[in-house]
Amino acid sequence: MSLVKKLISKNKSDYEPAASHIVSVADVEAFKELVSQDDFLFDFIKKNVAFRLENAVNESNYLNLLNFLPYYSSSYVNFLAGSLAKYQNRELSDKILEFLLSGSNSEKAYCAKYFSFVKNSAVSDILKNYIYSDFEPLALNSAEALSFQGDRECFNDAVSKLSSGDDFEVLSAVKFLVSFGDKSALPDLFKVMRFSSLAENIASEIPYLDNIFNLLENYTEDALLLINFIVDGLGEVTSLSQIFDFELYDVFASLASNLSSKEAVILLNAREKFNTLTENDEYLYDEDKNTKNEIFDIKKSLNSLDINYLSSIAERELDEDSDFVFTAVDLLKNEALLIELTKSSNQTLVLKALSALKLINKLDIVDKNDILSRISDENIKAIILAL
Repeated sequence: MSLVKKLISKNKSDYEPAASHIVSVADVEAFKELVSQDDFLFDFIKKNVAFRLENAVNESNYLNLLNFLPYYSSSYVNFLAGSLAKYQNRELSDKILEFLLSGSNSEKAYCAKYFSFVKNSAVSDILKNYIYSDFEPLALNSAEALSFQGDRECFNDAVSKLSSGDDFEVLSAVKFLVSFGDKSALPDLFKVMRFSSLAENIASEIPYLDNIFNLLENYTEDALLLINFIVDGLGEVTSLSQIFDFELYDVFASLASNLSSKEAVILLNAREKFNTLTENDEYLYDEDKNTKNEIFDIKKSLNSLDINYLSSIAERELDEDSDFVFTAVDLLKNEALLIELTKSSNQTLVLKALSALKLINKLDIVDKNDILSRISDENIKAIILAL
């Protein structure tokens, strides 16, 4: 039996000697093998492994952990950086600073995490060089460390980047602010989420700053929109395993128990999404058993809701002033309300409503020439002519 197999074993007589050996002799190959299995081990197993390795660290062997720095794993970063921090001293911190300055991205990422446990007056200026690194663990760990060091300058700079107009720069700033961990950024994050072409990406980051139930309590309207964006992005923008992070089963149950038109739209949207996810093998092919089971449980719960009742309530969102109108147009087939939307000043919404009417074979009941006379966008006009 290999050391890694012993390390993940249920038997104490296997995993304790394995953990002790890996740490005491700095068995880099065993640690490297462990990291390579990240995608194949359940989270609870990796947590157990991290705990076992942490228990094997002591004052005589903690420096051996520096040998593991070239092999980054988010599953073991807290164990490794936290264990080093437990035995912090000036000499060790100087070594960590050297790695942070000139090491590989993996080494820098671990060392940035170390400084989310250890105060150091020299580290902030170094960390600021990495907060928008292409190596995401380094960027996120640097943001967390800067927060621990109490650096507000970079926080304020990231807030200002939210209005830069560059979607990818905005998304990097969002990720920084979430990792920084200051909830005072939430109003700014919600504001940029509403108008960004990467709204689904931004929405999937925000719950890591504060959970969805707290967001619903404190920022109800924004949180409902966030949930809808998360639903839209599942399987494309966000991984399906994040349903556990977002507690979506419980979130949907909560929305169903406190139903208004917005909640009804979200639940209808989620119902359609989870039916799609389970009817197409490409979505579930690589998912583990726990994720698949949770998806099917959510689907069952959503399909148990009265779709006609939900639809009747959701129709109130077929209003051009609603944040949910575009989702509602996709889901609902109220002919009169769709016709009313063709009178909107929002030309994209007019096109959306016309497309919905075509799907239900009702396009001939609107005056297309009258609508075209109000359309100034040539691209939209061309699409309407082709309908």
